[in-house]
Parts: sequence; structure tokens; C-alpha cells
Amino acid sequence: MQKNYKFSFLILTVLLIVIFFANISLGSVAIPFKDVFNSLIGVTTSNESWQYIVIDYRLPKAFTAVLVGSGLGISGLLMQTLFRNPLAGPFVLGISSGASLGVALVIMGASIFGGFFATLLLTKWSLVIAASLGSFLVLLAVMMVSAKVRDTMAILIIGLMFGSITAAVVSVLSYFSSAEQLQQYIFWGFGSLGNLSWNELLIFVFIYCIGILFSVASIKALNTLLLGENYAKSLGVNIKKSRFVIIIATSLLAGTITAFAGPIAFIGLAIPHITRQVFNTSNHKILLPAVFIFGAIIMLICDSIAQIPTSDYTLPINAITSLIGAPIVIWLLVRKRKMIF
Repeated sequence: MQKNYKFSFLILTVLLIVIFFANISLGSVAIPFKDVFNSLIGVTTSNESWQYIVIDYRLPKAFTAVLVGSGLGISGLLMQTLFRNPLAGPFVLGISSGASLGVALVIMGASIFGGFFATLLLTKWSLVIAASLGSFLVLLAVMMVSAKVRDTMAILIIGLMFGSITAAVVSVLSYFSSAEQLQQYIFWGFGSLGNLSWNELLIFVFIYCIGILFSVASIKALNTLLLGENYAKSLGVNIKKSRFVIIIATSLLAGTITAFAGPIAFIGLAIPHITRQVFNTSNHKILLPAVFIFGAIIMLICDSIAQIPTSDYTLPINAITSLIGAPIVIWLLVRKRKMIF
């Protein structure tokens, strides 16, 4: 890592730690930093219920925010570099649409099975499995097509078409669904960071780490792809293999996040742009860890705002990510007057 970036990474890491603890401290019940720290190290707090709130609810929620923000940011960076398109995001291959279709089939199609089966299908794990299967099936279809297509931009268009097909099926299901089913599906679409237990979080972390490993393995290919596929080939980069690894990494990250937390908007599209503007580089050895930290910080801030400190209300995380993040990107782009890519 270059010397001039070390201080920036140090500041960002400290900021991430501070915001992480602030996120745990804030909520409907304000818990002092001292009691948060005591809860984490197992020391008795001044209020016994605080320890339960911190350990069993706020800590897994904060970890989920870090995983979601960093994972979507990295998968967005991978897609923008692969397609050399600043508007590409982690869900451009139809992964989110596939997950949404899987959940829609469970929620709005559960009544077809009736009775016991309908109740069984609407459990929490069934939604996670349905979203995962939906993402995987769309990914499988895209990968089968991409194996026969040489042009990378064609894969982008194919992904968008699969997204349109799944969205159409969801619309048909919505038309024939009851108001209660529609409401449940809409609430899932709002996204949520606070629904995971420690066991679910462990599964999330395991798949997330595999996606990160694939991402790190793609750094060299990503740097060469910025200069064009022909140049990458001249350097001995296997385009098909690299493309496959990048798509798999994105699918593991974005698909798992959508399955466990719902479709979270904006983060995957905007975080790579924010990072490029701040660090002023296109080197993925710098960008990848920087996007990880920026994504985690922004997601924690958005979550802290969404849960409205000292209030019982919690706003949809999807709305907050867009309301907070979009103006930041606009301001950065206007200030810089050019897009680094």
C-alpha cells in the first residue's frame, strides 16, 4: 500500500470503529458508551436489560450493517469495472430480481398450497432460502448465456433482460394477491438489518467471506480490464475465467445480502464513486479495502438514522440509504466536476 494512503486508511478505520460503537449505543433506548463497552466484555451494567439489547440485538445488527455496506460496495465496484460502466451496480445481472421473485413466489404464492404448507412456507428461513434460490437460478441462467457470449456488454444487457422477466412475473403475482400478502412483500422490499440471530449471522459471514476471497483474487484482472479487454489479453489475462470469477464474487455477495437483509438500494452503485472521488485512484489494491470501509461506515450511519434515536419508530433502511447517499454523490461529482473511472 502506498505511503500517502496509509494515513487515510488509519483515519477511516478509527472512524469506522467510533461509528460502530455509536450505532450500538443509539436506538429507542440510549445506552451510554461505558455500558455498551461493559456489555461487550461481560461486565455487569447498571441496567440488566441493556446487556440483552446490546448482545442479542444491536451487536448483530451492527455487524450486519458492516457486512451489507461493504459487500454491496465491493460487488458494485466489481460490476462497474467489469462492464466499464459507472451506472452498473451489484444487481445489474438480475440477482436482486431473482431473489425478489423467489420471495414473491413464497409470500404471494403460498396460498396455493394452503393450510399447514402455507404456514411452513412463510417462516423466516423459507424467505431466505427462496431468495437464495431465486438469485442462484438467475445467476445460473446468466452464466450459461455468458459462456456462449464473447461481448461483456451483451452479458450486461442479458442480465437486465432477466431482471425485466422476473419483475414481470412478480407484477402478475401481485395482481392476483391479497392486500395482506402485498403488504408483507412490500415490507420485505424495504430491507432490514435487525432480523438476524447469531446463528444466521454466522452463515451470512461464511458465504460473505467466500465472496470476498473471490474479489481479492480478481484484483489483477480488474486493474487490467480498466484498460480494455484486448489489452488485458495481451498481458495474458484469461478474460472468460476472470469474468466468471468476478460474476461469482458479485453473486455470492449481492445474492446473500439480498437473501438475509432484503434488497438494499443505492449503496452498491454509489459507494465505489464516493471512494474513487476521495482516494483519486483506479488501483483496485487501494479501492477494494477503501470501498469496504466506506460501505460499512455509510451503512452504519444510515442504520443509526433509520432507527431514529430515542424513538420507537424505525424507518425503511432503503429510503434512508437513498436520501442520505444520493446528495453526497451529487455534491462530490459537482465539486470534482469529473468522474474518475
